Amino acid sequence: MNLRAFSLSLILAFVLLAAFATLNWAAMAAPSTLSLGLIDVSAPLGMVMLVFTAVISGLFIVYIVLLQAGVIVEARRLTKELKAQRELADTAEASRFTALQTMLEGQLSKIEAQGAATNREFGARIEQSERGMQDKLAEATGTLSAYLGEIEDKLDRVLVPGHALDTAPHAAR
Repeated sequence: MNLRAFSLSLILAFVLLAAFATLNWAAMAAPSTLSLGLIDVSAPLGMVMLVFTAVISGLFIVYIVLLQAGVIVEARRLTKELKAQRELADTAEASRFTALQTMLEGQLSKIEAQGAATNREFGARIEQSERGMQDKLAEATGTLSAYLGEIEDKLDRVLVPGHALDTAPHAAR
């Protein structure tokens, strides 16, 4: 049963009570003797019951208003607390992001330093390899020059005596 149907039922009950009291006003206003425990009082029973019902209804209305006010105050308190908790969570999240960014920057710097060291080491190895190749090339050039020198000497020895023989017979003629 939703709140609107409950409110309509409550209004209908009050209207029926008012109609009943109006239709039976003569009986409700008739005086009778009422016992209050220690004393007896002469008053109309219907009027006493009607006033009693009105007082209880008024007290329930006051109770409902106070209950609603308490709910509103509690809702405001919870809203403020929720806002404070959300701000704490946002602050914590921001600090975590800052810490993560700092850690990532540190790791990136470390990786860059390792990359630079690796590049330097690789460059040094390449230079060492180039020097080794230049040394071997110089050695091979020297060896080749020595071999060519030996071949030249042998050719000079072989060709010069033969050339001298060829020139001598030509001179004798």
